[in-house]
Amino acid sequence: MSTDRTVKKVNTGYRTTDGAGVSLVRVIGNEDVHDYDPFLMLDAFDSIHPQDYTKGFPWHPHRGMETITYLISGDIEHGDSLGNTGSIKDGDAQWMTAGSGIIHQEMPKASKRMLGVQLWLNLPAKYKMTAPKYGPISHDDIPVILEDNATVRIISGSYKDKNGAYEGEHVKAKFLDVEIKPDETWTVNTDPEDNLFLYLVEGDAHILPEVPYHYAHEALLLNTGDQLRVQAGSNGVRFFLLGGKRLNEPVSWGGPIVMNTRSELQQAFDELNNDTFLKE
Repeated sequence: MSTDRTVKKVNTGYRTTDGAGVSLVRVIGNEDVHDYDPFLMLDAFDSIHPQDYTKGFPWHPHRGMETITYLISGDIEHGDSLGNTGSIKDGDAQWMTAGSGIIHQEMPKASKRMLGVQLWLNLPAKYKMTAPKYGPISHDDIPVILEDNATVRIISGSYKDKNGAYEGEHVKAKFLDVEIKPDETWTVNTDPEDNLFLYLVEGDAHILPEVPYHYAHEALLLNTGDQLRVQAGSNGVRFFLLGGKRLNEPVSWGGPIVMNTRSELQQAFDELNNDTFLKE
């Protein structure tokens, strides 16, 4: 008999600013690192006003984690210290492994609507200082599964034996983009060992067998189980299903650097100050 995943915790996103003055919705942050392990942060972009985001995120460092950016719509130009350049546009994604250290910039361009997320995914202690890597993901490479009641895009992980567009080398994270038609129910089998949560992008839904509805810009952390059932509201729902195995490691987080100990964190900032931060 299947065990339904139910809602353990709700995070409601709130407006804040980051970078050079980008207005965004912060849904998960440093107070949530234990609950949402291995994910550290979820920032959502949802604006039809370019002045909210075009100041962008000028050159800044990262170490000890990975950033995953996915846009339903919009345009973000990227550049980094490895020499990579490119743009994330409608339906595209980017998986950047900061590892031992990378310096990059992300500069959103005026769009009809900027809609998407950036996630921070923690790296295990043994891979904190791995070589940095840039992983561009074109929308053409993301598998799309069309069902009678839903559409599922597989950014990473797998769904119905179909692998996603990208597989992380160090943390095997699941990232599905799911659209459910109005009043329909979508069911997926889940690995009970995965720590899973939903981020609701648009619309409303409830997690069966529970009754309460949940709405856009909420993250729903799920209890363990081997099945998830989501029923869309009268306007349908779009959400991201995210998760992976817990790392269960200490987190020492300072701005764009995420390590395991305070001494490692201090070393990173010392290296930034003396220009020895980049290892390659």
